Amino acid sequence: MPDPTPAYTSRVVFDQADYDLRCEWGLSGLLALGSISDVAVIVDILSFSTAVDVAVARGACVFPYRWNDESACAFATERGALLASSRSPQGYSLSPVSLRSIPPDVAIVLPSPNGSALSLQSQAPVTFTACLRNCEAVAERICSYGRKVAVIAAGEQWPDGTIRPCVEDLIGAGALIACLPGRRSPEADLAVAVFDRFRGDLSGTLSRCSSGKELIERGFAEDIAMASDYSSSRAIPILQVDRFVNEATYRCTA
Repeated sequence: MPDPTPAYTSRVVFDQADYDLRCEWGLSGLLALGSISDVAVIVDILSFSTAVDVAVARGACVFPYRWNDESACAFATERGALLASSRSPQGYSLSPVSLRSIPPDVAIVLPSPNGSALSLQSQAPVTFTACLRNCEAVAERICSYGRKVAVIAAGEQWPDGTIRPCVEDLIGAGALIACLPGRRSPEADLAVAVFDRFRGDLSGTLSRCSSGKELIERGFAEDIAMASDYSSSRAIPILQVDRFVNEATYRCTA
């Protein structure tokens, strides 16, 4: 006698292809959504995306690079670029505050374990990075490149290297999605709802969350203030070949 129970299929679709605005976490999310979207946006609020915003707003360009890779120094030398440290009170680093005085036309290699590493893996036709400071400006420009947008919250890492979803990147993803037209996936709607919940106290929320508390303990409270400064920047960091530049003022012919 035939089994009346319908056959179970293990195929699960993660690409949110039915929606214009998609949202996912980390490298797996980027690989699932990036290649089927017109645009991918990397969101790493504390601090790669914020650091890139500050640098390109000053007229610098930023090379993303792999984290803890000994070849970074040679790469920087080949590109005629400075190599940033991980986060330091002296010199240029992942600390957005350290980049406030970077001169125009300087090139800097900015390795990071999350936002920078993800930027190197993007397969989308166009890739931006966005933060709370520039989400409105980036959203306005995205519309020129298409309606299918993958917003990737970078997340942090647990000590074993697995992804730790973090509230600051979900807030940042929601801030960008809230500015974009189009049909949202449930994941994108969730990000917007989180942004709406905390938008009245972005600085306080980022200061109280796990990532923010860590930065405060390490002496980088000012980075949180910069990262929380909503819509204070008109910079539009777009990945052109191998570097982020300010799309608002730069056109790449490569």
